[in-house]
Amino acid sequence: MLNSDILHRDFKPEPYWWEAYRPRTDELVELPREVRVAIVGGGYAGLSTALELAKHGLDAVVLETAELGSGASTRNGGAVSGGVNIGKGFTGKSAAINEERAARLLSDASDAFALIDRLIAEEKIECHWEKPGRFVGAWTRHHFEAQRQRLSLLNMAAQSGAYMVPRDEQRAEIASNYYHGGMVVERSGKLHPALYYKGLLDACRRRDAQVCAKAEVKRIVRTGGRWRLETSRGMVTAGDIVIATNGYTGSLTPALRRRVVPIASHIIATEELPPDLARSLIPKGRTLSDTRRVLCYYRMSPDGRRMIFGGRARFTQVDAGVSAPVLHRYMTARFPQLHGVKVTHAWTGNTAFTFDALPHMGQSDGLHFCLGCNGSGVAMMTYLGWQTARKIARTANYACGFDTPVFPDHRLYSGNPWFLPAVGSWYRLRDRIDRLFA
Repeated sequence: MLNSDILHRDFKPEPYWWEAYRPRTDELVELPREVRVAIVGGGYAGLSTALELAKHGLDAVVLETAELGSGASTRNGGAVSGGVNIGKGFTGKSAAINEERAARLLSDASDAFALIDRLIAEEKIECHWEKPGRFVGAWTRHHFEAQRQRLSLLNMAAQSGAYMVPRDEQRAEIASNYYHGGMVVERSGKLHPALYYKGLLDACRRRDAQVCAKAEVKRIVRTGGRWRLETSRGMVTAGDIVIATNGYTGSLTPALRRRVVPIASHIIATEELPPDLARSLIPKGRTLSDTRRVLCYYRMSPDGRRMIFGGRARFTQVDAGVSAPVLHRYMTARFPQLHGVKVTHAWTGNTAFTFDALPHMGQSDGLHFCLGCNGSGVAMMTYLGWQTARKIARTANYACGFDTPVFPDHRLYSGNPWFLPAVGSWYRLRDRIDRLFA
């Protein structure tokens, strides 16, 4: 049951972003019988792939199971990283072994940020794109030192403009004493995720890339040198197939399903705040996140009037009656001044994690794929779709560090993340222990 104490009288269990763009079917586009490239999944990766293919003169069709924009592309927090989430496993004892690869991946992550900037400008996408940077709060003093160790790599490989902010100076970044200081990443931004999605969709349509809603792919069959896709709206034959399903990868592609773990990310939006209070919370308008295992991420809405607060209220899908009170509690732990503020929207969406914590693109059994955003979906899924299209088009200067034949799975995982509640409980316990000894 919903906790009425924290809910606004006009509460909606749906994304705040849908006030500006709501996923819709539109007039159903007729499926082509034959196409050069068929793309399964109509999120950022799918649209980005189709858009770049169209620029190379290759016809493509995007096949989306539900309404256009119904998945995580209109459900995320809208933060755009310049590489801060890439390469976290390449520090400490293993840094000497992996530094070269980490630098390559961070360079690609930096290119992903540049791609977002360029696409928005070239396609004239009105999505409240800003580049105020990010503050990553350190959960403990040990985490602060671990952040410090990453600075040189971030700045060298990703041109992050990163620097440390000690605890006694962090109120310049956040109106709270919650963290043990943290790291600022200047090369980071934020946008309205649903309007960005709409902008990509409009760009595809301008170039006659076909984007089909309510076209669930039921079966994929290899027939000689081509592919046959059986969908809920008919048959399509294609030369190449791109799987761009990310956190919604299912039984259609069992080999890929075993390699991505869908983890729910939950978000709330508050009612409009008093102007002085709203301006004081995040003085420099940055996006914020932290170093906890059960992390939180937050920002102000594009109009600067509401707090948009997200995190792992649960690792699995739950309704707003469960997630909203948990996130409200997380929010007020950081901002006690928001006690009494009501929630107007609460929602969830799936992000996709991989066993090596890296995004991946490549080919599996002849199928192209771009999967595993690991919490950096806006930039990474746009980028992997763009790179997949360039690979299919045989672009002369094509290169991507995320394109590798190694995409690890786990022998005990078949695609059903039954273990997530236990993992979530363990991570929360570890976070509490870390803080206790901090």
